[in-house]
Amino acid sequence: MSTDETTRLADMVKDIPIAMLTTHDANGQLVARPMSHQRVEDDVDLWFLTRRDAHLVAEIAADPRVGVTLTDSSTWVSLRGQAFVVDDHAKVEELWSKEAEAWLPEGPDSPEVALVRVRADGGEYWDAPGGRVLTAISFAKSKLTGSTTDLGDNATVDL
Repeated sequence: MSTDETTRLADMVKDIPIAMLTTHDANGQLVARPMSHQRVEDDVDLWFLTRRDAHLVAEIAADPRVGVTLTDSSTWVSLRGQAFVVDDHAKVEELWSKEAEAWLPEGPDSPEVALVRVRADGGEYWDAPGGRVLTAISFAKSKLTGSTTDLGDNATVDL
């Protein structure tokens, strides 16, 4: 993947604050939960804060393969990769925010705080400038003309 493509994907992800982080439970079933990423690195790695006793932490320990999806009114991103629980108090303090306090009221010094890093190794995006209105117009136009709907830019990427 080119540097420009990596930068574009990272910028898309940075602009969408809530992700659905998908793991595998003890029975191998997919489990997705909304998570707010604390940071997106330029290589599209994501950092999350969670509780150490969350199912997410045990699921990552058993099977680190994860999926991350993000969407807003005009952009959809699907990432795949590996997740790691990282013990790094300095990183927790660096990433701490007022928003994190809503889920972790004990603060960044609590032993209950866990840091999760998702190392993305690829994914796909759809970027439809103009949002849902232009997408709806494109859909209506394709139905009337029998042409394919133009959903904007789409690419599959390897990181």
